[in-house]
Amino acid sequence: VITGVGEVDGRKVAVIAYDFTVMAGSMGMVTELKATRMRELALRERMPLIWLIDSAGARIQEASGSMFARTGDLFKEQVIMSGVVPQVAAMMGPGAAGTAYIPGLADFVPMVKGNSNMALAGPHLVKAAVGEEVTAEDMGGSKVHCKISGVADLEVPDDESCLEAVRKYLSFFPSSNLEGAPVLPTQDPLERRAESLYDIVPANPRQAYDVVKVIKEIVDDEDFFPMKPDWARNVVTGLARIGGRSVGIVANQPKFLGGALDVNGADKAARFVWLCDAFDIPLLFLMDCPGFIVGSAVEKQGIIRHGAKMLFAVAEATVPKVTVVMRKGYGAGYYVMNGRAYEPDLIVAWPTAEISVMGPEGAVNIIFRRQIEALPPDEQVEARDNFVKMIRDQISPEIAAGWDFIDDLIDPADTRSVVGRSLADASTKTVERPWRKHGVLPV
Repeated sequence: VITGVGEVDGRKVAVIAYDFTVMAGSMGMVTELKATRMRELALRERMPLIWLIDSAGARIQEASGSMFARTGDLFKEQVIMSGVVPQVAAMMGPGAAGTAYIPGLADFVPMVKGNSNMALAGPHLVKAAVGEEVTAEDMGGSKVHCKISGVADLEVPDDESCLEAVRKYLSFFPSSNLEGAPVLPTQDPLERRAESLYDIVPANPRQAYDVVKVIKEIVDDEDFFPMKPDWARNVVTGLARIGGRSVGIVANQPKFLGGALDVNGADKAARFVWLCDAFDIPLLFLMDCPGFIVGSAVEKQGIIRHGAKMLFAVAEATVPKVTVVMRKGYGAGYYVMNGRAYEPDLIVAWPTAEISVMGPEGAVNIIFRRQIEALPPDEQVEARDNFVKMIRDQISPEIAAGWDFIDDLIDPADTRSVVGRSLADASTKTVERPWRKHGVLPV
C-alpha cells in the first residue's frame, strides 16, 4: 500500500492506494499499520481521505489464525470519520472482502468500467462456500453496483476519468465539517432567465420530460455532477453550483415511473440528503412527484420503512433548503420532497403546480365513484371529466399561496435567480434541535 498527503485544487488530501503489483494489493499487518497512520492524520488534520482500491482483500496467510481477533479497526475508524471529513473510495481494480467494505462506508464510490469489481468474497471462495460459479465482473462489476445494487455512485470509462471524477466531487465539499464549501467565481449571471424551461416542462401533468435538462438550465454553466445516475432513475440526485455556491439537488424524474417514489428511490434520496447535511451543503428540491408507488409488491419490499427513511433524512436536515413545486406534489411525495412542514427556507411553485393528497383522477375515483356508476354508461365519461376539472381547480397553487402555505408563485424562467437569492440569504441559517444522542433511523 502507498500512503501520503497531496493536494487537490490547493487543498490537502490524504491518500491510501492499494498497489496490486505487490502481493495483489492485499491487506497485511504492516499494510494496515500504514493505512491506520494515514487515517489518524486525516482525522486529526481534518482533510479528505481518498482510497484508490486495487486489492485482493485480506492477506489470508496472515489472517487465517486467531490473530484475526485483533483486526477490524479500519471500519470502526471509517464510521468515526463519517460526516467529519469527506471519504472517497475509487474502485480502480478489484476490491474483495475487507476492501469491499471500504466503499460500503465511503461517501463517494466511482468504479472503472470493465476493470473494477467488489464483493464480499471472490469467485474462488464463492464456489467453495456455496457452489456457485461466477466471474468477478458478473458478481460485482460496475454494472452490478452502479445499476442494480446501488453501492457505487458513478461508472467511469477509465482510470483517468475516475481520478477526474474524484477531484470534481471534492470541489463541491469542504475539507471537513468545520469549514464551508468553496465558493467559486462564475461568469453565469445569477439573474439569467431560463426561458427554455417553458419548452422543457410540459403543462400537461401526464406528459414526461427529462428533469436533468431542468437542472442544467438552473445551475451555473449547465454543470451538473450526478450521483448514482444509473440506479433508482426515478430520482435524480447530484451536485452543482448556483451563484458559485455548492448545492445538492434532489429531483423527481418523470421519465421513469412517472417520478413516483419506490424503495430504491427513497433510499437514494435519503442517503444523498444525509451526505449534504453532514457537510453543510444546501439542498434544492425540484418537485414533480405523484407520490409513492403502492400495491402488494412494494409493501413486501418495505416501502413504508424506506419511505420513512427519506422522511427522516429530510426532516432532520438543518442546512438551507429550497423547494420548487414544478408540477405534481401529491400525498407523502409532497412531504418527503421537503414540503411546507419540513422547514424549507423558501418554497415556491410554478403556475403548473398541483398540491393535494392525491391526483384529480384518483380523487374522483374515490369521492365520486358511486355517483358516476349510477349514471347511464354514455354519460359517465363526461361526468368523470367534469369532476376531474372541479378537483383540479381545487388543487391550484393559487389556493395554497392564498393560504400562505407556499411563499410565492414564480415564473419558471425566474427559478435560477429566485433559488440563488434564497440560498445566499439562508447561508447564515441556524437551527437548534432538542439534545439527543442520535435518532433511531428507520433502516
